[in-house]
Amino acid sequence: MSAPVIQGWCPGALRPMMSGDGLVVRIRAHLGRLTRAQAMEIARLSRAFGNGLIDLSARANLQLRGVRVDSHPPLIEGLAALGLIDADAAREARRNIVLSPFWRENDATPRLARALETALAAPDAPALPSKFGFAVDCGPAPVLRDISTDIRLERDAQGDLLVIADGAPHGLRVSEAEAISAAIALARWFLASGGAPEGRGRMRKHLAKVSLPENFARHARNPDSLTPPLPGLHPQGALIGFAFGQMQAETLAALAHLGNLRITPWRMLLVEGATTLPDLPEIITRGDDPMLRVIACTGAPGCVQAHQPTRALARALAPLIRKQGLLHLSGCAKGCAHPDPAPLTLVATPEGFDLIRDGNAAAPPAITGLPPDPNDILKAL
Repeated sequence: MSAPVIQGWCPGALRPMMSGDGLVVRIRAHLGRLTRAQAMEIARLSRAFGNGLIDLSARANLQLRGVRVDSHPPLIEGLAALGLIDADAAREARRNIVLSPFWRENDATPRLARALETALAAPDAPALPSKFGFAVDCGPAPVLRDISTDIRLERDAQGDLLVIADGAPHGLRVSEAEAISAAIALARWFLASGGAPEGRGRMRKHLAKVSLPENFARHARNPDSLTPPLPGLHPQGALIGFAFGQMQAETLAALAHLGNLRITPWRMLLVEGATTLPDLPEIITRGDDPMLRVIACTGAPGCVQAHQPTRALARALAPLIRKQGLLHLSGCAKGCAHPDPAPLTLVATPEGFDLIRDGNAAAPPAITGLPPDPNDILKAL
């Protein structure tokens, strides 16, 4: 079986990626937030220039699917009118910032995220790999520990800000005024110390080979962290989930009628200020919904690298996964939808599926050659 092609970069709006159903156009919303007007217009643009399917990524971005090559320029014009397009593709690629969606306007989180955006847009900003990212997670306890990123801004147990290299147990204590310059300095060190050979690389992998500068290894991280939230009502609004993180454009428009939206890295949307849960098709509002126990990529034929369809099988298996369990179903060994290990992972092959226990999609399988039938797979689980 041939190995999947590793692109080494993520799609953007200015640099989309071709998939089996057309171009994938990723929108990086500022502060991970869309106003009602922006969300409604994105829904219209998705129908006009794509196939009306919208994905939520694990980096708190929106992805419009099925965009035609000839429709890409007018789509970009529409997104630019909403203030969602960067000056060029290089600046767009650097603006990989995930922030906790539970911020308030007077919190440090939005201030730091805005300042970081400005720093990454500067002409002398470090030329980081396109998968390299930042997490701004400055609540009383971090909530983004399970999110893939490279440099983190968190608070320690005493409430002081830390700049942390992902994978390190310690960080650099800073004031709010110092935080962004320290984060950029850490990014420059990553590049200067060989962290991005051939323009690719991630911080955690780099730290397995080199030691951090001493000043970034002095102050202990907060030992406490919050578990990822579930759908339901929260102090900032209603958190809404979607099967496989995908929705129809009409669903986005309907939610936009209820309030401004925040995009979360858990493939959910937060409706700002909502005090009741909406009653709409396609959405998940209960924390015990079985569809929260499965993760599945687009699969075939929507992805050209996928060997099998994935989502119909995932839907069939979801009610059979035990509570608190997790099944990742991947169309190939790249594991794009969930790069981290899962208790159960099914990886598609030309012949069927391989089963991996407590590993990611690239780990050695425990069982190979399972037929794509829910009953046969259930026996192996």
